[in-house]
Amino acid sequence: MNNIVNITPENFQQVILQDSQSKIVMVEFWAEGYEPSDAIAPLIAKVATRFSDNLIHARVDCQQQQEIAGQFGVQGLPTVILVKEGQPLDGFAGPQTEEQIVTLLEKHLPKVEDGLYQQATELVTAGDYQQAYPLLKQANELAPERADIKLLLADCQVELGQVKQAKELLATIGLVDQDALYKSILGKIELAEQAAESPEIKALQAQLEQQPDSLEIKTELAIQLHQANQTEDALALIMSVLLVDLNFGEAKKFTLDMINALPDGDPLKSKYRRKIYSLLY
Repeated sequence: MNNIVNITPENFQQVILQDSQSKIVMVEFWAEGYEPSDAIAPLIAKVATRFSDNLIHARVDCQQQQEIAGQFGVQGLPTVILVKEGQPLDGFAGPQTEEQIVTLLEKHLPKVEDGLYQQATELVTAGDYQQAYPLLKQANELAPERADIKLLLADCQVELGQVKQAKELLATIGLVDQDALYKSILGKIELAEQAAESPEIKALQAQLEQQPDSLEIKTELAIQLHQANQTEDALALIMSVLLVDLNFGEAKKFTLDMINALPDGDPLKSKYRRKIYSLLY
């Protein structure tokens, strides 16, 4: 994407005052043939390209546009000033490394995890936990210290039957971040655990103790556990049926349905896909 613009009195208002409402404008003051300017220009251009989604790279030729340079109070070259909503935000004067320029921009530009979290929030609001899960998983890997991401991920995990993982994640949330969402997730976990203690499940578990080799009881119990959001236990149980008899009843179909219902990026999905493929092929 080409995000470079040369500033002139004609486009000054558009870029500096209007465009800076939605993006950060990085204003580079330079002069042709001036060695320090020439040396840093490729670095500035390279970094600007990297952040092109959220950044406009504006260049001011100080020999041609002395008035504009004067308006910004530029004393020497190279100078870079970041502008947001028409106001100077930050900047530097003098030589810089690429790393220093990146660090400066990263302080002010939206982070990747912010975008992922924003997308996931909209999906969760719409009740689409399946699509939100991989986005939150990625955001959590990028920013493992962020409680807001962890909480939304834990919420998805409970909704998708990963009760154990959600509990583990909640255990890492500090007291200061134990807000209304945290309490709501705890409530959901409690309900999921109560569902796993239902009379039907308890009766089937008792029957299985009496007949530990019954593939029929195991299959029925696996289905009940899956309905009670105990996905991991359900998969382990139904796989034990397939290991004995690959073509028992509808066990194979139930197993594939359970695996397909898992969200992309869930470690259980790849683990059990590998297991069933090794049995099928």
